[in-house]
Amino acid sequence: MKNKAFAISEAVGCVVIYAAAVVLHFAFRWFGPGALTLLFGAVNESVWEHVKIFSAAYVGYALLQLLWVKVPFKRYVAAKCAGLYVLMGGIIAFHYGYTAFTGKHIAWVDILGSAVIVILVQLLSYKLTVGSLPLEDYFAPALFLLMLYYLMFFSFTIYPPKAELFRDPISGGFGYQGFSMKKQ
Repeated sequence: MKNKAFAISEAVGCVVIYAAAVVLHFAFRWFGPGALTLLFGAVNESVWEHVKIFSAAYVGYALLQLLWVKVPFKRYVAAKCAGLYVLMGGIIAFHYGYTAFTGKHIAWVDILGSAVIVILVQLLSYKLTVGSLPLEDYFAPALFLLMLYYLMFFSFTIYPPKAELFRDPISGGFGYQGFSMKKQ
């Protein structure tokens, strides 16, 4: 594997993932409630919907990256799966961490924090893919975790749990409001 080409593609991914997440953030507002905008766009301002748009952009870029960069497939899948869960956990932990400290939501902090998390996750997936850990041994668990991710990804917009992670701070509702899942 050519580490330089892969490193460049991971660096480019930082910009592409962030830009795609921004587009996905507004896709539902721009295009309305269609299957793609419901599943991949942010349907409200909950923390989950922000996790969803960044993780969708991350997975989308990872799939495209496989088309032009030659990497050991099993290592790559395991590394990207680890990165995906670190991305999701990082966004959640960062948001609740700083809001617990400040007592309020600050948009520019979210924007900057998510950019840093994307960079760190791309660095992590690079290091794991080119590193010496036996990631091939984790290919099957990674596939299971990817299936679990897709189950969460496609379910929680339509049928979100009534938990703070899924609550829209603006409306107080959960998920897509067109399905009448408002806070009870």
